[in-house]
Amino acid sequence: MIILEIDVERRAVSRREIDASGPVEAALAIHKERETWRLDPLSPQVPVVFGMGPFVGGRLYGVHRLIFIFKSPQTGTLHVSALGGAAYKAMGMGAQAVSIVGRAPTPTAIFISQGYVKFAEVKPGDAYETINSLYREFKNFFLENDARALVVGPAAYTTYNGAVVSVDVDVRKGEFKLGAEDFAARGGPGTALAQGHNVAAIVVGGPKRPHFEKVTDAEAINQIFNKSFGRPYLDVLNEKTVKYRFDQKLRTGGTFGVNYPHYRDLLPLFGYKSIYMSREERVKHADLILQLFWKPFQEEVFEKGRSWYNCGEPCPVVCKKVWRGKKVDYESFHAMGPFIGNYLFQEAVPLVDKVDKLGLDAIEMGHLVAWLFDAVHAGLLKPEELGLDDTPAFDPARFDPHGDSKKNARLAGHLLDNFVNNSTEVLALVARQGIRKAARELEKRFSDRVKAAGVRFRDLAVYAAFGTEGYMTPNFYWAPGLIAPMYIQGRYWTNYNPTFMLPEDFAKSSYDRAVAEAYIDNAGICRFHRGWAEPVLAELYALVGVKPPTSQLYRDLAYYAKLAGAEPMPWESKRARDLVSTLARELGAKDWKFEDYDDYYEWWVRFFSTVNRLIFATPTTV
Repeated sequence: MIILEIDVERRAVSRREIDASGPVEAALAIHKERETWRLDPLSPQVPVVFGMGPFVGGRLYGVHRLIFIFKSPQTGTLHVSALGGAAYKAMGMGAQAVSIVGRAPTPTAIFISQGYVKFAEVKPGDAYETINSLYREFKNFFLENDARALVVGPAAYTTYNGAVVSVDVDVRKGEFKLGAEDFAARGGPGTALAQGHNVAAIVVGGPKRPHFEKVTDAEAINQIFNKSFGRPYLDVLNEKTVKYRFDQKLRTGGTFGVNYPHYRDLLPLFGYKSIYMSREERVKHADLILQLFWKPFQEEVFEKGRSWYNCGEPCPVVCKKVWRGKKVDYESFHAMGPFIGNYLFQEAVPLVDKVDKLGLDAIEMGHLVAWLFDAVHAGLLKPEELGLDDTPAFDPARFDPHGDSKKNARLAGHLLDNFVNNSTEVLALVARQGIRKAARELEKRFSDRVKAAGVRFRDLAVYAAFGTEGYMTPNFYWAPGLIAPMYIQGRYWTNYNPTFMLPEDFAKSSYDRAVAEAYIDNAGICRFHRGWAEPVLAELYALVGVKPPTSQLYRDLAYYAKLAGAEPMPWESKRARDLVSTLARELGAKDWKFEDYDDYYEWWVRFFSTVNRLIFATPTTV
């Protein structure tokens, strides 16, 4: 792989080649060289690496994800985050990956095309307005290179939770492309760029040429698929991506359209308080959500007209479902919807838009808002300590789906702004330290309230712990695998199904999924395309003459976490433990009653021991 190494402090650029099959493997090599496990995640000497896989520019679809690899200020170890579609324009930047080090003296934009790099000062602000400003000021660069901007929002400079935001622009019209907005968000890559390097924007473009000519050979590609599936490529692609395009059985599509009717009463609500409800209660809430939250989207996007788009690469799956100009995905809308006690779809739209413009990770913000709402509800915090003028409605049993949804949405909007602005002492603490560390500090600061309420701050949150300070909140599924002791969480690098089994079996299924997901990210392939890509990935690498990765890839990520002091740690939060035990009871598990902490600890240890045995066994190939 050709790597551009950019020192933004010295404004120096070098170019070199690394023997790697994809951006994750290349980033691991760079971080090993620099021994970054010794350094603070926001040190200027800790690189943020982004790049693409070897399959760009040809006849394969869904292979144009731009992959960010960085030392996360949230977990304390390496994290991998993906941004859809951007590699379609980044393939012209003259390298397959970029490594950024140093700290610029002022907020800086980096322009990359055909191996050439330019720098400019930029005034960071609203992420969408930053993209607009870049386009207006550097229009010639966008036009000449058909470029795409990757920017941070204000949250990257004031919180641990900044995302990298990209909205593709139609360079001829100077307009945002509907649906072509995406985010590398989990783990704080925007914060790593902004606070670590003072990089506020990266603009990439250039001639759209494949890195390997064989990816343009439709006949060779079809031979691979005919051999593995007995059908040509496009037939297999259409079958394997049904959920994301349009599911005839459910008469809907996309993650938002499918997940609500599919998961129904297993949806996590009110910061996972729904795990304590009876099934009858959960069904009542699910019916309300389908009527008030899902149906408005369904009617607009699927029944009145098909408002479907892609992420910026010419992909036939058109997984981006757009409601009145706003892209709708399950995770972001659930975060600003039912998870925080808002069952009205129209109330969630401006909240998701605010999250996006501020440049925040939507999943983390759903957890953070729910946690703080619950802390107020429990009497651990006062509304004014969060800059709020009212108490959130956070009791599912007494919830008014109309009035309380509107109130909670209004309060959430204020809370998002207050969090990014560090408007109160409590929010400044949370913005600097994140949920896990802040919860400990708040327990000391408000020990009298903790005693009176009979519950700790940490027990209202759900997260997987790493080392002494790191953590990651789960995606929005009632699934033990999302908080199980895996070395990278917050993505789908685990068994994320609502299931329960013996810890050894669960660990094996989670490890297998993690390795497969690592391969897909390393290849720059959208995970919506994993159904066709995973079975033939080795053959696709052979097609382009690149040695495929082995499970050494995940092993190296795990070993880095050990060196960084950010290994998985046992559950600290009661609600995190309850997520496991309540699902076990829901599914009728007979062998695990989870009657005391020792039961949880035994399950966790057996899971982690099995994972480590699998990781450090002989590497297997793709």
